[in-house]
Parts: sequence; structure tokens; C-alpha cells
Amino acid sequence: MTEKEKPSVNIVLPVYNEDAELSASVTTLARFLRKQLEDFSWHITIADNASTDKTLEIARALSRKYPFVSVDHLSRKGRGRAVKHVWRKDEYDYLAYMDIDLSTDLRHFPQLLRSLERGYDIAIGSRNTRGARVYGRGMLRSLTSKGYITLIKLIFWVGFTDAQCGFKAVNRKVITDLLPHIKDNEWFFDSELLIVGEKSGYRIYEEPVTWIDNPGSTVRVMKTAIGDLKGLLRLFLGRPWRKLRYGRN
Repeated sequence: MTEKEKPSVNIVLPVYNEDAELSASVTTLARFLRKQLEDFSWHITIADNASTDKTLEIARALSRKYPFVSVDHLSRKGRGRAVKHVWRKDEYDYLAYMDIDLSTDLRHFPQLLRSLERGYDIAIGSRNTRGARVYGRGMLRSLTSKGYITLIKLIFWVGFTDAQCGFKAVNRKVITDLLPHIKDNEWFFDSELLIVGEKSGYRIYEEPVTWIDNPGSTVRVMKTAIGDLKGLLRLFLGRPWRKLRYGRN
């Protein structure tokens, strides 16, 4: 199979002030993809969220060193903004993103792509489904995470078990038909994509993952929680999937 015949995937790495681990993580990811994703034509895009340290400088050095790495620089912060920016401009068969700390074991990534080839629209890593393994997460963050997904299930009656794991992939139909309706540009982006996606009829695959907490994470729990609650209220009141479901019939 030639490179042109292989299905293509772009893996987005959204980053903000990650100069300490960016180079090592990209090298680790590239080494894995070379060995375990030979049947795909893959690319890595570093999406810099207005970093103020040396992240952008390192990212550009990596893009010069490796032909399979490119860089997009955004002048405003927001993980959702960065992911959507890159996903929208690409013409790959599949688009993915993962957290730069590689907290999720990379061995699960090929399964996300295989599920999309089998007909699923969205593939996610789940830390809460049967078979998942989670290490190093504190009690507060565990309770917050489980309480959040329980709240989502109670309000929206959806089936997915993990909204916030930074390990996802989608097909082109999601990019062209669903992504334009996803409004959030920050941490709620993942939840909105999954809630609106499932309620609109898109098929979601969950891969039970091994996940190791990163104690140096820059996520601010309280600020993120407030944004999530505001996002849930907006979706509950607006119910955007009603219009989308009609459009799919």
C-alpha cells in the first residue's frame, strides 16, 4: 500500500507553556506512530495556545527537524479553540487530538482509528468504562470527574462514560457537519462535542484506557468546573441537537 492509498490522520497536540516536556513528548509520539501505525499516513500538528515561554520556539524547531511535524500558533488561549482551528483547516480522513503529557497510554490510539474505520463517528478514551486503569489521581479530582459525568447522564441521558479524557479522534463527517455547531473554545469543548454528537445520532466508540495522572497539569479545577456548568446549562436550554437531528434525516 502506497502512502497515497493509506488512510490519513492528523494528531493535534494543543499546548500552552509546555516547553519542559514538548520535545520529549513529540519524540515519544513519533517513535510510537512509526512502529504501530504503519498502515496510516500520519502527521503531527502542534497547536500553540498563545504560550509565553519557549513552547513556540521549540515547536518550530521540531517542525524544522521533522517533516511530519507542523506548527499552528494562535494568539488566544483555549484548548477547544486550538483543536477546532486545526481540525477545520485539514483534509485528512481522520482528525485526532491528545494531551501533550501523554497521560493516556499510546497503545490505545490505534484502536480509536480502527473504530472509525468500522463506521463509528467519534472515538474516545475512557477512564471510567470496564477495563480502564487509572493511576495517581487524587480523591478530589476523582470525585469531581465522576460527579461530572453522572450529572451529564442525568441531564442529557447519554451513554458515554468519560467526557474529559484528552484522547479523541473523529471522522470527516464530524468535521463538516457537527463541528460548526460546537461553540465552546475552552475545556467544555470535549463535553459539548460528545453531548451534541450523541444526541444528534453520531456513533461514539469508547476505548478503556490506561491513564496516569500528571501532577504538573496546568488545568485549574474550579475555573474549569464553572465553565463546564455554564456550558451544560447552555446546552440544556438551547438543545442544538434538535436542529441537527432534523438535518440528518
